[in-house]
This record gives sequence, structure tokens and C-alpha cells, in this order.
Amino acid sequence: MSRLFVVILLACLALPLHAEGFLTRLLDKPVPGGVAVVPLPETDEPVKATYQGKPVLTVREDGKRWIAIVGIPLTVKPGTEQIEVGSGQPLSFTVQPREYEAQHITLRNQQQVTPDAARLKRIQRELEEQIAAYRQFSPRQPSNLLFDRPVDGRLSSAFGLRRFFNGEERNPHSGLDFAVPTGTPIKAPAAGQVILVGDYFFNGKTVFVDHGQGLISMFCHLSDIDVKVGDEINRGGVVGKVGATGRATGPHLHWNVSLNDARVDPAIFIGAFE
Repeated sequence: MSRLFVVILLACLALPLHAEGFLTRLLDKPVPGGVAVVPLPETDEPVKATYQGKPVLTVREDGKRWIAIVGIPLTVKPGTEQIEVGSGQPLSFTVQPREYEAQHITLRNQQQVTPDAARLKRIQRELEEQIAAYRQFSPRQPSNLLFDRPVDGRLSSAFGLRRFFNGEERNPHSGLDFAVPTGTPIKAPAAGQVILVGDYFFNGKTVFVDHGQGLISMFCHLSDIDVKVGDEINRGGVVGKVGATGRATGPHLHWNVSLNDARVDPAIFIGAFE
């Protein structure tokens, strides 16, 4: 047996049973507000899994093993979490700690900080509409999981920032902000179907696109919307234009990514997670 053959054989034996594939390397960022990639039992058939009672995205990685791609809410504490597969078989993954910075924003319109009763009723109605959209789960497979950036521009606010409006703490920043001029076309980062459009108190003009299996993009603060509910949109198709509608201090795109009804860091899907 040649020396070279022995070296190669030992190197192969040292590899893990399932070498990480491209999707695992891209997406496995198991922190609050991140994504966990969980290997699933060996099978030729599609595997169904749930996390916190909600269905999760499952795909075959590199044409080989099945994996679950799990969105982790910002509220989850570091430690051991579980998904359930099939009839209830638990599979564990570990959530690592992550600290998010604070962001202080000054708004001239105090109603956008502490709305009155009439506006609160509107806000609640709009929130229910958007929650229902985030919870949709269609059977389609996403066209791509390495997303395109919806606009070319500077990232101006990161995901997960603890936000203070006029000194009052509010919900953490649930997406990425891109500083781009009003009128900049916004392109779908993956193919999908438009499932909600609206003009909301906080979000302004807004579009939701369902990419499949609970993977949903939300674009808000638009100046114009170029699609309607039910439209199928190709990867790179224009959904609208950047603006400053709703609670915004200037023109920018706010882009949310939701996975199994958990808002997660879009930077993961464009290879920009730090």
C-alpha cells in the first residue's frame, strides 16, 4: 500500500459522517434572531418537521441529505432547543448567545412614538393582518436560499438593534435597512408569490412575498407598489420603489425575512452575517 494512499485514506476517515454542504455553511447561524440548520433522518421521501408548534422549511442539501432550516426568534434564550420530526421524534440544536447594540432615533411626530387610542386601534388591525401573512406556509420549494440583495446600497441599520424612539424603548429592529434614494427599484431576492400589500401606520407602503415553506420577505416604507396580491414574481422582479412612508426618518428600504414565523437576520441569506 503506497504512502500517498494511506494518507488519503486516513484523511477520508477523519471527515465527519455528513460533511457540511453549501446551505449549512451559508445559513447555520444558531443565535437569537438567527437560523439553525438541523440534519434530518435518512430517507428518500420529504421530511416534515416543526419548531415551537410551527412547520419549518425542509430541503435536500446538495441533492443528498434532508435538513431543516429553522428560524430562531429574538426572544429565545441561549441553550438547547428542539424540533420535532414526523410523529414527534425530537432533534436538538444549540442556540449560542449574541448581544445586539442599541439605536436611538428622534421622531418629530410624537404620535409615531405614543399613538392615541384611535391610531392604536388601526395599528392593532394592521398588526393582525401582517401576523397572518407571516404565518402562511405554502408547499413550494424556495427557488434559491442564497438571496440576491433587493437593492444595491449601503446597509444603514443592522438587524436586532434595541431601538429607542425619543428615548422610549420599543421592539428591536426586525430587518435590514438599506440607505438608497427614493424611487430606487426593489427586486425580489428569490421567486415567490405576493401575499399581502398595504399602507400601514408604522410600515407605510408594504409588500409581502412568500418564497415557499414559511420563508417570507417583507419590504416596507415604499414610495410605490408595483404588484398586487396573487402576483407571481420571478427572482429579480420589481415589487416597488424605495420611499419614506410610515415611521421613517428618510428614504430607505427596510427588508424583513421571516422563517417559520420568526423574524431572522436577512444578512444570513445574502452572506453578510457578522
